[in-house]
Amino acid sequence: MLRAMSQPSDVVFDPAVPYPGLTALRAALTGRDWAGARAVLDSVTPADRTSLIRTCGDEKDLEDFLRYVLRGDPRDGAAAALLGFHLIDLGWEIRTAAWAKDVTEEQWAGFREHLRKAELVLIDASAYNPGDPAVWTSRLLSARGLSLGIAEIRRRYDRLSTAVPHHLPGQMELSYSLEPKWSGTWEELHTFARDAALAALPGSPHGLLVSEAFFSRYGAADDDAERARLLHDPRLRADLDQAAQHSVLHPRFNREYGWVRAASSYAALFSLQGDQQKAARMFELLGNLATVDPWGHSEEDAAPKIRQARAWAFGGAR
Repeated sequence: MLRAMSQPSDVVFDPAVPYPGLTALRAALTGRDWAGARAVLDSVTPADRTSLIRTCGDEKDLEDFLRYVLRGDPRDGAAAALLGFHLIDLGWEIRTAAWAKDVTEEQWAGFREHLRKAELVLIDASAYNPGDPAVWTSRLLSARGLSLGIAEIRRRYDRLSTAVPHHLPGQMELSYSLEPKWSGTWEELHTFARDAALAALPGSPHGLLVSEAFFSRYGAADDDAERARLLHDPRLRADLDQAAQHSVLHPRFNREYGWVRAASSYAALFSLQGDQQKAARMFELLGNLATVDPWGHSEEDAAPKIRQARAWAFGGAR
C-alpha cells in the first residue's frame, strides 16, 4: 500500500528544480564564464551533461561566444556540442513548428543553412572527440533535420553507443528519427524502444523510451477507435508493463537524467489505462514535478489535466 501523501498545490514544469545544475550552467553562460560552465558540465554524469548542453542550446546570442571559446581550444567538445545544439535551435526558430507545406522557401533556406553550420562544427568536434556523447547526440538531431536518412542516423547512433552504451539522450533522438514522419516505422520504433529499455540497468529511467514510443503512436492515431485499439493492444501493453517493471516500478528506480519525464509519462499512461494504484505511485514519486509531454502541448494545456489525474490517483472521482 502506498503511503498517504498530501496533494501538491501546484504543478512545477521548471527542469531546474529537479536538476539544479541547469541554473548554475545558465548563470555561467549568461556571464560568459566558460570555466564556470565547464565546472558544472564536468561534475555530472554523461547523460546529465548531454541534457544540460541540449537544454541550454536555446540560450540567446551564444554563437559568437562559443566560437571564441573554440578558437582558443578547438578540442573542447562541450563548447562544440553546445554550439551545435544552439545553431540547430536557431534553425528551428526560423523554420517554426508549422507543417512542412506551410513553411516558406525562405524559412527552409534559413533552417538548412543553420543546420549545415552546425554540421561543420560537429564534424570537427567528432574528429577531435570521437567518444563525446553530447557531440554525437547533437549530430543525431542535425542528421534528422537535414533528412540524411536512417542509414546515416543509425551510423551516428552506433558511434554514440560504442562510446557510451545506454546513453538515454541519444536514444531519445534515435527514437524520434524512427517515427514514420521522419525515417522509420512504428514497428522499428517499438522494437528499438523495448530492446533499449530492457538492456539498461534495472531501475534506470530508460522505460521512458517505451512509453514515449506508445504516446507518439497514440497521438498520431486517426481517430478514437484507433486509439482504443492501441490502448488495448496485447503486445503493446506487455511491452509497456515489462518496461515499467524494469524501470519506474523497480524498487531501485533512481533519480538520474530522465527520471521526471519517465515518471510523468507513466503517470499519464497508468491514468489512461485506469490503473489508479500505479498512477498514484508515479505521482507520489513526482510530488509537484511534471513535464508537459505527454499531457499536452503547452504548460497551460497540461497543468489542469495533471491536477485532475493526480486527484483521481489519490482517491478522487474522475
